[in-house]
Amino acid sequence: TEIYTLSLHDALPILAIIAARIDGRLVHGQVANLWTTKLGATRIMVVDEAASKSDIDKSGLRMATPETVRLSVLDVATAANHILNHKYDSQKVFIVAKRPETFLALVEAGVPIKELNVGNMSQTDKTRSITKSINVVDEDIETFKKLDAHGVHLIAQMVPGDAAADFMSLLKKG
Repeated sequence: TEIYTLSLHDALPILAIIAARIDGRLVHGQVANLWTTKLGATRIMVVDEAASKSDIDKSGLRMATPETVRLSVLDVATAANHILNHKYDSQKVFIVAKRPETFLALVEAGVPIKELNVGNMSQTDKTRSITKSINVVDEDIETFKKLDAHGVHLIAQMVPGDAAADFMSLLKKG
């Protein structure tokens, strides 16, 4: 007979995450001022492999972050580890990343993201437009489908004053 034990650590719900947003610009006016204020966030967590290794990127992100808000700039593995080990449970964490695959990696690592706001995804010569500020390539669409299959509710909402639109419906039209 096998005996399974569940530690208290495993049973604790993760309370820290109050919002998650895709934004190619990471921390800028909308994220730093409008969203952070509306959400009452106490920490912005930027999850980005390149930025987490660049002192210049981190410095720029710090300058864009409101003085009253903490900032973490982490790679996916470190972000998932910190969240799952309840490092931020006393805080209100707003997760921001550039691409949907970052959020898929977090979700697949066990990070409980219930809703993802698809904000700004810049246009390139390889993208097609879903809204005026959301542009995707085929790989993005596949990643959004995987996030949806994991039970993540995907919305599109540029600023807090806009109505949230169901992103999967927009994706089907686009």
